[in-house]
Amino acid sequence: MTTTVFIRYQLDPFKRAAFEQYARRWLDIIPRCGGDLQGYWMPHEGTNNIAYALISFASLAEYEAYRERLRNDPEGVANFRYAEEERCILAEERTFLRPVAAAPVR
Repeated sequence: MTTTVFIRYQLDPFKRAAFEQYARRWLDIIPRCGGDLQGYWMPHEGTNNIAYALISFASLAEYEAYRERLRNDPEGVANFRYAEEERCILAEERTFLRPVAAAPVR
């Protein structure tokens, strides 16, 4: 069963550009480490300090293997360090989702 990790980020609204750079770096790193990146979403209108990411895996076991590969990936480690140094992320929440039904393609 597919598992999708829904990540909700609370950002420093004055450091959105730093977070966007952080998110763009994951576009290559996450797939290389085994995640099926659905995307990152930045604030556009309304709330200016919340961003989201969705990453899918074949199973929770695959997610755990991905996390291990990520911890050993030099670019991944550097990107985590970048976010800490920039302090662009104030809080992060992870929710694990399973599919129920897909919307029809239009």
